Amino acid sequence: MEKSGIGPWVVSELDHEFYVPDYIEQIAQEVLQSYDLSVQSRQVVTTKPDKGGAIWKLETKSGPKSLKLLHRRPTRSLFSLGAQEYLVNVKKARVPAIIQTKDGQNYVEVGGKLWFVAEWIEPLAPVSKDLEGAKQLCYALGEFHHLSKGYVPPQQAEVASRLHKWPKSYKKMIEKMEWFRTIATAYQEMPASPHLLNTVDEFKEQAKRGFDRLNQSHYFELAAKGNEYWGLVHQDYGWSNGQMGAEGMWIIDLDGVAFDLPIRDLRKLISGTMADLYRWDAQWMREMIRSYHEANPISAELYEILMIDLSMPNEFYKNIKEVVYEPELFLNEETTQLIQTIVDTDQSKWPVLEEIQHDWEKGGYE
Repeated sequence: MEKSGIGPWVVSELDHEFYVPDYIEQIAQEVLQSYDLSVQSRQVVTTKPDKGGAIWKLETKSGPKSLKLLHRRPTRSLFSLGAQEYLVNVKKARVPAIIQTKDGQNYVEVGGKLWFVAEWIEPLAPVSKDLEGAKQLCYALGEFHHLSKGYVPPQQAEVASRLHKWPKSYKKMIEKMEWFRTIATAYQEMPASPHLLNTVDEFKEQAKRGFDRLNQSHYFELAAKGNEYWGLVHQDYGWSNGQMGAEGMWIIDLDGVAFDLPIRDLRKLISGTMADLYRWDAQWMREMIRSYHEANPISAELYEILMIDLSMPNEFYKNIKEVVYEPELFLNEETTQLIQTIVDTDQSKWPVLEEIQHDWEKGGYE
Protein backbone atom coordinates (compact mmCIF):
# COMPACT_ATOMS: atom_id res chain seq x y z
CA MET A 1 0.00 0.00 0.00
CA GLU A 2 1.17 3.57 -0.80
CA LYS A 3 3.26 4.87 2.12
CA SER A 4 3.88 8.49 1.09
CA GLY A 5 2.73 11.05 3.63
CA ILE A 6 -0.70 12.65 3.22
CA GLY A 7 -0.71 16.39 3.72
CA PRO A 8 -2.82 19.45 2.90
CA TRP A 9 -3.75 20.09 -0.71
CA VAL A 10 -4.61 23.12 -2.80
CA VAL A 11 -8.07 23.49 -4.32
CA SER A 12 -8.22 25.65 -7.45
CA GLU A 13 -11.25 27.47 -8.85
CA LEU A 14 -11.48 24.80 -11.54
CA ASP A 15 -11.84 21.96 -9.01
CA HIS A 16 -15.25 20.77 -7.83
CA GLU A 17 -16.45 21.59 -4.30
CA PHE A 18 -15.10 18.47 -2.55
CA TYR A 19 -11.97 17.89 -4.58
CA VAL A 20 -9.55 15.25 -3.31
CA PRO A 21 -6.23 14.57 -5.07
CA ASP A 22 -6.07 11.40 -7.14
CA TYR A 23 -3.37 9.85 -4.97
CA ILE A 24 -5.64 10.09 -1.92
CA GLU A 25 -8.55 8.57 -3.84
CA GLN A 26 -6.21 5.73 -4.78
CA ILE A 27 -5.21 5.21 -1.14
CA ALA A 28 -8.89 5.26 -0.16
CA GLN A 29 -9.54 2.44 -2.62
CA GLU A 30 -6.63 0.47 -1.18
CA VAL A 31 -7.77 1.09 2.41
CA LEU A 32 -11.16 -0.41 1.61
CA GLN A 33 -9.46 -3.68 0.64
CA SER A 34 -8.82 -4.14 4.37
CA TYR A 35 -12.57 -4.36 5.01
CA ASP A 36 -15.04 -7.13 4.33
CA LEU A 37 -17.39 -4.73 2.57
CA SER A 38 -19.00 -4.97 -0.84
CA VAL A 39 -18.73 -1.29 -1.81
CA GLN A 40 -21.07 -0.26 -4.62
CA SER A 41 -20.16 3.44 -4.67
CA ARG A 42 -17.94 5.97 -2.90
CA GLN A 43 -18.63 9.71 -2.84
CA VAL A 44 -16.72 12.51 -1.10
CA VAL A 45 -19.11 14.46 1.15
CA THR A 46 -16.71 16.84 2.93
CA THR A 47 -13.04 17.75 2.93
CA LYS A 48 -10.48 19.64 5.00
CA PRO A 49 -7.92 20.40 2.29
CA ASP A 50 -5.99 22.82 4.51
CA LYS A 51 -5.42 20.05 7.05
CA GLY A 52 -5.47 16.92 4.89
CA GLY A 53 -8.75 15.25 5.86
CA ALA A 54 -11.83 13.94 4.06
CA ILE A 55 -15.03 11.93 4.49
CA TRP A 56 -16.63 9.64 1.90
CA LYS A 57 -20.10 8.12 1.96
CA LEU A 58 -20.03 4.47 0.96
CA GLU A 59 -22.99 2.56 -0.41
CA THR A 60 -22.51 -1.10 0.46
CA LYS A 61 -24.59 -4.27 0.39
CA SER A 62 -24.79 -4.01 4.18
CA GLY A 63 -26.06 -0.42 4.13
CA PRO A 64 -24.44 3.03 4.01
CA LYS A 65 -21.11 3.60 5.76
CA SER A 66 -18.64 6.47 6.12
CA LEU A 67 -14.94 6.31 5.33
CA LYS A 68 -12.89 8.93 7.14
CA LEU A 69 -9.34 10.11 6.56
CA LEU A 70 -8.44 11.69 9.91
CA HIS A 71 -6.19 14.73 9.54
CA ARG A 72 -4.70 14.69 13.06
CA ARG A 73 -1.60 12.87 14.27
CA PRO A 74 -2.20 9.09 14.47
CA THR A 75 -1.66 9.03 18.25
CA ARG A 76 -4.25 11.82 18.63
CA SER A 77 -6.68 10.02 16.33
CA LEU A 78 -6.29 6.88 18.45
CA PHE A 79 -7.67 8.88 21.37
CA SER A 80 -10.86 9.81 19.52
CA LEU A 81 -11.34 6.34 18.03
CA GLY A 82 -10.99 4.81 21.48
CA ALA A 83 -13.58 7.27 22.77
CA GLN A 84 -16.01 6.41 19.97
CA GLU A 85 -15.61 2.68 20.67
CA TYR A 86 -16.11 3.25 24.43
CA LEU A 87 -19.26 5.29 23.92
CA VAL A 88 -20.82 2.73 21.56
CA ASN A 89 -19.74 -0.57 23.12
CA VAL A 90 -19.64 0.27 26.83
CA LYS A 91 -22.14 3.14 27.22
CA LYS A 92 -24.52 2.33 24.33
CA ALA A 93 -24.50 5.98 23.31
CA ARG A 94 -26.10 7.17 20.09
CA VAL A 95 -22.86 7.71 18.20
CA PRO A 96 -21.93 5.81 15.00
CA ALA A 97 -20.40 2.38 15.53
CA ILE A 98 -16.93 1.71 14.11
CA ILE A 99 -16.68 -1.09 11.53
CA GLN A 100 -13.70 -3.33 12.13
CA THR A 101 -11.22 -4.41 9.47
CA LYS A 102 -10.84 -8.02 8.34
CA ASP A 103 -8.21 -8.53 11.03
CA GLY A 104 -10.30 -6.97 13.81
CA GLN A 105 -8.76 -3.49 13.92
CA ASN A 106 -10.64 -0.19 14.31
CA TYR A 107 -8.55 1.59 11.69
CA VAL A 108 -6.00 1.36 8.89
CA GLU A 109 -2.84 3.46 9.11
CA VAL A 110 -1.42 4.63 5.80
CA GLY A 111 0.11 7.83 4.48
CA GLY A 112 0.95 8.85 8.04
CA LYS A 113 -2.79 9.10 8.89
CA LEU A 114 -5.49 6.90 10.36
CA TRP A 115 -8.47 5.83 8.23
CA PHE A 116 -11.61 4.20 9.59
CA VAL A 117 -15.08 3.11 8.54
CA ALA A 118 -18.21 3.70 10.62
CA GLU A 119 -21.95 3.24 10.28
CA TRP A 120 -23.73 6.00 8.35
CA ILE A 121 -26.83 6.79 10.40
CA GLU A 122 -29.97 7.36 8.34
CA PRO A 123 -32.24 9.19 8.48
CA LEU A 124 -30.70 12.15 10.32
CA ALA A 125 -32.03 15.71 10.30
CA PRO A 126 -30.99 18.89 12.12
CA VAL A 127 -33.30 19.96 14.92
CA SER A 128 -35.35 23.11 14.37
CA LYS A 129 -33.49 26.42 14.67
CA ASP A 130 -35.66 27.62 17.53
CA LEU A 131 -35.69 27.37 21.31
CA GLU A 132 -37.10 23.84 21.28
CA GLY A 133 -34.33 22.71 18.95
CA ALA A 134 -31.74 24.40 21.14
CA LYS A 135 -33.13 22.60 24.20
CA GLN A 136 -32.96 19.24 22.40
CA LEU A 137 -29.34 19.94 21.48
CA CYS A 138 -28.48 20.83 25.08
CA TYR A 139 -30.13 17.74 26.55
CA ALA A 140 -28.31 15.50 24.06
CA LEU A 141 -25.03 17.25 24.89
CA GLY A 142 -25.60 16.62 28.59
CA GLU A 143 -26.27 12.94 27.85
CA PHE A 144 -23.07 12.72 25.83
CA HIS A 145 -20.99 14.28 28.60
CA HIS A 146 -22.55 12.03 31.24
CA LEU A 147 -21.95 8.86 29.22
CA SER A 148 -18.35 9.80 28.39
CA LYS A 149 -17.26 9.79 32.04
CA GLY A 150 -14.81 7.04 32.90
CA TYR A 151 -13.20 6.81 29.47
CA VAL A 152 -9.62 5.51 29.61
CA PRO A 153 -7.69 6.07 26.34
CA PRO A 154 -5.78 3.22 24.64
CA GLN A 155 -2.26 2.86 26.02
CA GLN A 156 -0.61 3.94 22.75
CA ALA A 157 -2.82 7.06 22.35
CA GLU A 158 -1.77 10.54 23.39
CA VAL A 159 -4.05 11.93 26.05
CA ALA A 160 -5.97 14.91 24.70
CA SER A 161 -6.95 17.01 27.71
CA ARG A 162 -7.79 20.69 28.04
CA LEU A 163 -8.83 20.30 31.67
CA HIS A 164 -5.89 22.23 33.14
CA LYS A 165 -5.43 24.66 30.25
CA TRP A 166 -8.12 27.26 30.93
CA PRO A 167 -5.83 29.87 32.54
CA LYS A 168 -3.35 29.47 29.69
CA SER A 169 -6.05 29.89 27.02
CA TYR A 170 -7.47 32.96 28.79
CA LYS A 171 -3.99 34.46 28.99
CA LYS A 172 -3.41 33.72 25.30
CA MET A 173 -6.62 35.57 24.46
CA ILE A 174 -5.40 38.64 26.37
CA GLU A 175 -2.04 38.53 24.58
CA LYS A 176 -3.64 38.14 21.16
CA MET A 177 -5.76 41.25 21.79
CA GLU A 178 -2.51 43.19 21.91
CA TRP A 179 -1.48 41.55 18.63
CA PHE A 180 -4.75 42.75 17.10
CA ARG A 181 -3.97 46.31 18.24
CA THR A 182 -0.43 46.17 16.82
CA ILE A 183 -1.64 44.84 13.45
CA ALA A 184 -4.46 47.38 13.16
CA THR A 185 -1.97 50.15 13.94
CA ALA A 186 0.42 48.87 11.26
CA TYR A 187 -2.42 48.71 8.69
CA GLN A 188 -4.22 51.94 9.61
CA GLU A 189 -5.14 52.62 5.99
CA MET A 190 -7.34 49.49 5.84
CA PRO A 191 -11.11 50.04 6.25
CA ALA A 192 -11.57 47.92 9.40
CA SER A 193 -8.50 49.11 11.30
CA PRO A 194 -10.03 52.20 12.98
CA HIS A 195 -13.00 50.12 14.15
CA LEU A 196 -10.73 47.42 15.51
CA LEU A 197 -8.62 50.02 17.34
CA ASN A 198 -11.78 51.57 18.82
CA THR A 199 -13.00 48.28 20.25
CA VAL A 200 -10.04 46.06 21.08
CA ASP A 201 -9.25 47.71 24.44
CA GLU A 202 -12.72 47.03 25.82
CA PHE A 203 -12.60 43.38 24.80
CA LYS A 204 -9.11 43.04 26.23
CA GLU A 205 -10.41 44.38 29.56
CA GLN A 206 -13.25 41.84 29.46
CA ALA A 207 -10.69 39.06 28.98
CA LYS A 208 -8.55 40.34 31.86
CA ARG A 209 -11.55 40.48 34.19
CA GLY A 210 -12.49 36.93 33.19
CA PHE A 211 -8.91 35.75 33.80
CA ASP A 212 -8.90 37.29 37.28
CA ARG A 213 -12.30 35.76 38.10
CA LEU A 214 -11.16 32.32 36.93
CA ASN A 215 -8.11 32.46 39.19
CA GLN A 216 -10.32 33.31 42.16
CA SER A 217 -12.96 30.66 41.37
CA HIS A 218 -13.36 26.96 42.14
CA TYR A 219 -11.74 26.12 38.79
CA PHE A 220 -8.56 24.58 40.21
CA GLU A 221 -10.51 22.36 42.63
CA LEU A 222 -12.77 21.18 39.82
CA ALA A 223 -9.89 20.49 37.43
CA ALA A 224 -8.12 18.48 40.15
CA LYS A 225 -10.92 15.89 40.00
CA GLY A 226 -9.27 14.61 36.83
CA ASN A 227 -10.00 13.47 33.29
CA GLU A 228 -12.02 10.33 33.99
CA TYR A 229 -14.25 12.18 36.47
CA TRP A 230 -15.31 14.81 33.94
CA GLY A 231 -15.22 12.82 30.71
CA LEU A 232 -15.11 14.21 27.20
CA VAL A 233 -16.12 17.37 25.42
CA HIS A 234 -16.98 17.29 21.71
CA GLN A 235 -15.31 20.66 20.93
CA ASP A 236 -17.31 21.23 17.73
CA TYR A 237 -20.91 20.63 18.81
CA GLY A 238 -23.91 22.32 17.22
CA TRP A 239 -26.79 21.98 14.80
CA SER A 240 -24.73 19.95 12.30
CA ASN A 241 -23.11 17.48 14.73
CA GLY A 242 -26.13 16.82 16.92
CA GLN A 243 -28.97 15.53 14.75
CA MET A 244 -32.29 13.78 15.23
CA GLY A 245 -32.68 10.18 14.09
CA ALA A 246 -35.34 7.52 14.41
CA GLU A 247 -34.17 6.53 17.91
CA GLY A 248 -33.45 10.05 19.21
CA MET A 249 -30.56 12.50 19.02
CA TRP A 250 -27.30 11.25 17.55
CA ILE A 251 -23.92 12.91 18.04
CA ILE A 252 -21.53 12.58 15.12
CA ASP A 253 -18.01 13.66 14.09
CA LEU A 254 -16.15 12.84 17.29
CA ASP A 255 -12.70 13.31 15.76
CA GLY A 256 -11.81 16.26 18.03
CA VAL A 257 -13.03 14.99 21.41
CA ALA A 258 -10.88 15.80 24.45
CA PHE A 259 -11.07 15.72 28.23
CA ASP A 260 -12.31 19.00 29.71
CA LEU A 261 -14.85 20.59 32.00
CA PRO A 262 -18.11 19.76 30.19
CA ILE A 263 -19.57 23.24 30.29
CA ARG A 264 -16.98 24.40 27.72
CA ASP A 265 -19.17 22.73 25.03
CA LEU A 266 -22.32 24.25 26.56
CA ARG A 267 -20.73 27.71 26.63
CA LYS A 268 -19.77 27.45 22.97
CA LEU A 269 -23.29 26.37 22.06
CA ILE A 270 -24.87 29.23 24.02
CA SER A 271 -22.43 31.86 22.68
CA GLY A 272 -22.96 30.71 19.10
CA THR A 273 -26.74 30.63 19.50
CA MET A 274 -26.82 34.16 20.92
CA ALA A 275 -24.63 35.32 18.02
CA ASP A 276 -27.15 33.79 15.60
CA LEU A 277 -29.97 35.65 17.38
CA TYR A 278 -27.93 38.91 17.24
CA ARG A 279 -28.85 39.43 20.90
CA TRP A 280 -28.45 37.72 24.27
CA ASP A 281 -31.73 36.33 25.60
CA ALA A 282 -32.23 35.32 29.24
CA GLN A 283 -35.12 32.94 28.50
CA TRP A 284 -33.15 31.06 25.85
CA MET A 285 -30.13 30.78 28.12
CA ARG A 286 -32.12 29.58 31.11
CA GLU A 287 -33.98 26.99 29.07
CA MET A 288 -30.79 25.74 27.38
CA ILE A 289 -28.95 25.44 30.71
CA ARG A 290 -31.94 23.76 32.35
CA SER A 291 -32.20 21.19 29.54
CA TYR A 292 -28.50 20.39 29.83
CA HIS A 293 -28.75 20.17 33.63
CA GLU A 294 -31.53 17.56 33.35
CA ALA A 295 -29.16 15.20 31.54
CA ASN A 296 -25.89 16.09 33.30
CA PRO A 297 -26.39 18.02 36.55
CA ILE A 298 -24.39 21.24 36.94
CA SER A 299 -23.07 22.03 40.42
CA ALA A 300 -23.02 25.58 41.76
CA GLU A 301 -19.22 25.60 41.37
CA LEU A 302 -19.46 24.52 37.73
CA TYR A 303 -22.19 27.09 37.07
CA GLU A 304 -19.77 29.73 38.35
CA ILE A 305 -17.22 28.66 35.71
CA LEU A 306 -19.91 28.73 33.00
CA MET A 307 -20.77 32.32 33.93
CA ILE A 308 -17.08 33.29 33.82
CA ASP A 309 -16.56 31.64 30.44
CA LEU A 310 -19.66 33.33 29.03
CA SER A 311 -18.27 36.70 30.16
CA MET A 312 -15.14 36.28 28.03
CA PRO A 313 -15.04 38.06 24.61
CA ASN A 314 -15.35 34.71 22.86
CA GLU A 315 -17.16 35.80 19.68
CA PHE A 316 -14.86 38.79 19.16
CA TYR A 317 -11.76 36.65 19.59
CA LYS A 318 -13.05 33.79 17.43
CA ASN A 319 -13.93 36.08 14.53
CA ILE A 320 -11.01 38.51 14.66
CA LYS A 321 -8.05 36.17 15.27
CA GLU A 322 -7.76 35.49 11.52
CA VAL A 323 -6.31 39.01 11.19
CA VAL A 324 -2.98 37.59 12.32
CA TYR A 325 -2.58 35.57 9.11
CA GLU A 326 -3.60 37.90 6.27
CA PRO A 327 -4.30 41.40 7.64
CA GLU A 328 -4.36 43.07 4.22
CA LEU A 329 -7.18 40.76 3.14
CA PHE A 330 -8.99 40.57 6.49
CA LEU A 331 -9.23 44.26 7.43
CA ASN A 332 -11.89 45.06 4.81
CA GLU A 333 -15.36 46.63 4.83
CA GLU A 334 -16.96 43.28 5.59
CA THR A 335 -14.91 43.01 8.79
CA THR A 336 -15.98 46.54 9.71
CA GLN A 337 -19.60 45.35 9.65
CA LEU A 338 -18.66 42.19 11.54
CA ILE A 339 -17.01 44.18 14.33
CA GLN A 340 -20.06 46.44 14.63
CA THR A 341 -22.40 43.44 14.84
CA ILE A 342 -20.25 41.84 17.55
CA VAL A 343 -20.15 45.11 19.53
CA ASP A 344 -23.94 45.57 19.26
CA THR A 345 -24.61 41.99 20.31
CA ASP A 346 -22.11 42.23 23.16
CA GLN A 347 -23.96 45.19 24.66
CA SER A 348 -27.01 42.98 25.18
CA LYS A 349 -24.93 40.30 26.95
CA TRP A 350 -24.17 42.07 30.21
CA PRO A 351 -27.69 42.71 31.53
CA VAL A 352 -28.59 39.10 30.69
CA LEU A 353 -25.56 37.67 32.49
CA GLU A 354 -26.37 39.90 35.45
CA GLU A 355 -29.94 38.57 35.45
CA ILE A 356 -28.99 34.87 35.43
CA GLN A 357 -25.76 35.16 37.46
CA HIS A 358 -27.44 34.23 40.74
CA ASP A 359 -29.97 31.67 39.45
CA TRP A 360 -28.08 28.85 41.12
CA GLU A 361 -28.25 30.52 44.51
CA LYS A 362 -32.04 30.66 44.09
CA GLY A 363 -32.21 26.99 43.17
CA GLY A 364 -33.60 28.02 39.81
CA TYR A 365 -32.56 24.82 38.02
CA GLU A 366 -33.57 22.24 40.59
